[in-house]
Amino acid sequence: MTTFETGRQAEASAARFLERKGYIILVQNWRTRLCEIDIVARHGSDLCFCEVKYRRTAYQGTGLDYITPKKLKQMRFAAESWVHAHDWRGDYQLVAIEVSGTNFRVTNAIKNLGN
Repeated sequence: MTTFETGRQAEASAARFLERKGYIILVQNWRTRLCEIDIVARHGSDLCFCEVKYRRTAYQGTGLDYITPKKLKQMRFAAESWVHAHDWRGDYQLVAIEVSGTNFRVTNAIKNLGN
C-alpha cells in the first residue's frame, strides 16, 4: 500500500468515526494551492475542521504528537480559508483525530485545538 493509499484509508476511518458520532461529512481533502483540510464536518450548528494523523505504531510517537504549533497555525489558516471561501458565519473548531495500527482504528480525538 502506498503512503497516499494509507492516508486515504486513515481518513476514511476517521470519517466513519465522525459519522457514528452524529457528524455530517461535508467534504474530504479540501485543497487550495496554499492549504488543505482532511475532513470538514458539521455537528449541529458547529463546523469542525479535522486533521487526521496516522501512525502504524507509536514507536516514533503517536499521531497527536505531530500536532505541533506550526501544524496548528497551518490548520487555522486552512480553516479560515474555507470559512472565507464558503462565507461561513457560524462557529467552528479545529479537531485532531489519531488513527493507529494496521486496522486503521481511531485511537484518540481532540476537539477545540488551540483554544
